Amino acid sequence: MIPLVDLTAQYHSIKEEIDAAVSATLESGHFILGPAVSTFEQSVATYLGVEYAIGLASGTDALVLALRALDIGPGDEVLVPAYTFFATAGTVMSVGAEPVFVDIDPESYEIDVRQIEERITPRTKAIIPVHLYGHPAEMDPILEIAKAHGLKIIEDNAQGFGAEYKGRKTGSLGDVACLSFFPTKNLGAYGDGGMAVTNDPVLAERMRKLRTHGWKKKYFSEELGYNSRLDALQAAILGAKLPHVDEWNEKRRALADVYSERLALPGISVPIERAWGKHVYHLYIIRTARRDDLQAFLKREGVASEVYYPLPPHLAQPCQKLGFREGDFPEAERASRETLALPLYPELTEEQQELVIASVGKFLD
Repeated sequence: MIPLVDLTAQYHSIKEEIDAAVSATLESGHFILGPAVSTFEQSVATYLGVEYAIGLASGTDALVLALRALDIGPGDEVLVPAYTFFATAGTVMSVGAEPVFVDIDPESYEIDVRQIEERITPRTKAIIPVHLYGHPAEMDPILEIAKAHGLKIIEDNAQGFGAEYKGRKTGSLGDVACLSFFPTKNLGAYGDGGMAVTNDPVLAERMRKLRTHGWKKKYFSEELGYNSRLDALQAAILGAKLPHVDEWNEKRRALADVYSERLALPGISVPIERAWGKHVYHLYIIRTARRDDLQAFLKREGVASEVYYPLPPHLAQPCQKLGFREGDFPEAERASRETLALPLYPELTEEQQELVIASVGKFLD
């Protein structure tokens, strides 16, 4: 079986560096925050071109803490794309605010900037653009709309580490950005991990306080916070991986180019890359009206694939109370029925990719 992602192959490619980082952390005796986390935070801030980075327990927690730090809560609305991982909307609900969905551009799968302003109300406080699958959202018009209406921008950069918009790294463009280091991400830990990044010192200080029980001084809680800290072992592993991430992203792009050239076939749509963006292909997504049949066929051929995402968030059970119905966001719903992720990771061999391409072609024949 050709896997969708092979984390063991990546480990073996830099095994000595990973093992040394893990060993040094074990020898240090520092496992929660500490020097390894501080060093990694600074490395990510430098890489993205931002001032502050706050290591957290997950990308989902990063969204929650960003919303809390911006004082978004009950009575507020936050605009989110109608096609994304559920956490983008779920975290808005978890702080007591209401997600307001915006349909997507059917080619890039990003929030459709042409539909944003019509969804803004006096209760709107923020927009969460998602750099889905590693392709940047169209940030300039989003930033212009936000400025015109006094809104905050929270970038969901969970899938876009290393992607660029007009030469600037995604995650450096909004008021705050949220990263995920889930193991399958372009920069992935060996467990859960996340981060919030910002250029705002007030937001940074607030999120540092929120990640540790609302403490500024140990044991003296100033507000209700969380236990959401990136642990030192994961930070050390991520720190060993970070110098390789650009090379890995370029390998993803090269493999994606081969897929796109060979799979541009009748009945199959391949990903696009806008002229202003640099795609880092966290996932390589094709779409076809025969998605479920193709997935079943690939499984029989020994090729793994995955559906991201089979249910758009507005139709998920927690959102039923908001009154959305099927048909409200047609592009998001069509994408959820037609998209399929094919195997893509830097260590994917030419032979493996040829088998994937041949299997898709065999299905179409």
